[in-house]
Amino acid sequence: MRYLLELSFDGSNYHGWQVQPKSSSVQETIEKCISTILEKKINLVGAGRTDAGVHALYFCAHFDSPKKITNKKDFIHKLNSFLPNDISVKNIIAVNENFHARFDAISRTYIYKLNLVKNPFLVKNSYYLKNKNLSFSKMNLAALKLYNYKDFKCFSKSNSDVKTFNCEITNLKWTKQTDYWIFEISANRFLRNMVRAIVGTLIEIGKKKYNINYLDDIILSRDREKAGYSVPAHGLYLSNIIYPKNIFINE
Repeated sequence: MRYLLELSFDGSNYHGWQVQPKSSSVQETIEKCISTILEKKINLVGAGRTDAGVHALYFCAHFDSPKKITNKKDFIHKLNSFLPNDISVKNIIAVNENFHARFDAISRTYIYKLNLVKNPFLVKNSYYLKNKNLSFSKMNLAALKLYNYKDFKCFSKSNSDVKTFNCEITNLKWTKQTDYWIFEISANRFLRNMVRAIVGTLIEIGKKKYNINYLDDIILSRDREKAGYSVPAHGLYLSNIIYPKNIFINE
C-alpha cells in the first residue's frame, strides 16, 4: 500500500532533503528508520528537494509499504522514537496507488524569517540583517509586482535543468512579528533558489539600492545576475503543501 507521511524538520544538520553520496540528508535518515520498522528497504519520495540548511514546518513524502499499516498511531510513535529530535513525523495517511508526493501537489507555501534585532534564540533559524533602515512598505509594493509575471528565470539558480521557468504565484506578503519579519509566498511550483533570490532582491529594494519599478526590468531580463543576492538558507521554511482531496482513500 502507498502511504503519505506528514512531517517537519529542522534542516540545520542536513545537506537538504534528497539523499547525498557523502552527506547526511533528511530523506536517508527517515528511510533507514522506516526500513527498520517494516523490515524491508523502503524508498521515500519527497514533495520536492530542499537545499542544505532549509527547514520544513510541513513536508510530505510517500512510500510503498509491503503490508498494510493497521495501527498508525503505534507506527508514528515507533518512527519518532527512532528519528533524531530535529525530525518529527506528524501523520501517516493511506493514498491512491498512483499518488505522487511531488507531482500531485497543486500549491506550496514558503516563509522566510528576517531578523533585524540581534537575538541569540533566532540567529540559527532566521536571517539576521544589521541594516535597520529597510523600507518594508516599498518591499511589499515591489512584491505585488510579482503577480504580473509567470516567467521567473531571473530568480532561478543558474544552469537549472528545467523544462519551464513559469510559476503561478497566488499569495505573497511581508508581515511583522514580535521580533522579526516574515515573507510568505505561495505558488503552484517554485524554481530552485527562487524564494531566496526574490527575498534578496526585495531587500535591495528595501535598502533603496533599486527603485520599485526596477523589479520589472529584472524579471523581463531573465538574467539571474541582474537580480539581488540569494539570502542564507537557514531563514527559509517550507510551510504548507496542498493536494487534491481525491488522493486519499478510505480504509
